[in-house]
Amino acid sequence: MSGAEMPTVLLVEDEPAQREVLAYNLEAEGFRVSKAENGEEALLLVDEDLPDIVVLDWMLPNVSGIEVCRRLKTRSETRSIPIIMLSARSEEVDRVRGLETGADDYVVKPYSVVELMARVRAQLRRVRPSTVGAVLEYEDIRLDAESHRVYRGDNVLKLGPTEFRLLATFMEKPGRVWSREQLLDRVWGRDIYVDTRTVDVHIGRLRKALCQQGGDDPVRTVRGAGYALG
Repeated sequence: MSGAEMPTVLLVEDEPAQREVLAYNLEAEGFRVSKAENGEEALLLVDEDLPDIVVLDWMLPNVSGIEVCRRLKTRSETRSIPIIMLSARSEEVDRVRGLETGADDYVVKPYSVVELMARVRAQLRRVRPSTVGAVLEYEDIRLDAESHRVYRGDNVLKLGPTEFRLLATFMEKPGRVWSREQLLDRVWGRDIYVDTRTVDVHIGRLRKALCQQGGDDPVRTVRGAGYALG
């Protein structure tokens, strides 16, 4: 995975040894890991760099994991980020409370790291399927993330790597309008400076590639807002 394709995991764990073990395993799985040791730091990091998924310990100093979860799920810009809650609390009432607060999954300590990695991948498959090798389909367009191929009907299309990542972003959320800045973050990466006009150039190339064998242009320009698929 390139840096731009690499999904970001925000890992919030106050125990240093546990945090490093999880970070090591997540990075070995191909994820970019952002680490926080308390709830306040986690909320600041979310504002700085929106993660694709949050792995969140319940018992944290200052702001608890359950409170971090509640705040993220009440904000429109972070509501859809999957949260996996880690907790030593194994009682059903605690599990229910965690899920009712908005956690998408709940893992009881001690847990298997292998199982936790599988749960992270399962949540990412739901929100960013192209990053875990899924096949995406929209009308007559099919994107195979594992083989890095795009088909329109029976034809194989030739796309550059940037156009491929743009299309994958659009196909993960058809109908969603992406601003140029959001596309820069998702496709090029936050740590790379690229002029927003570069997005327009690559959108033009993507449109040309999608229509190279005929068919309508599925990419919609939303004046003053950005671009969308369909």
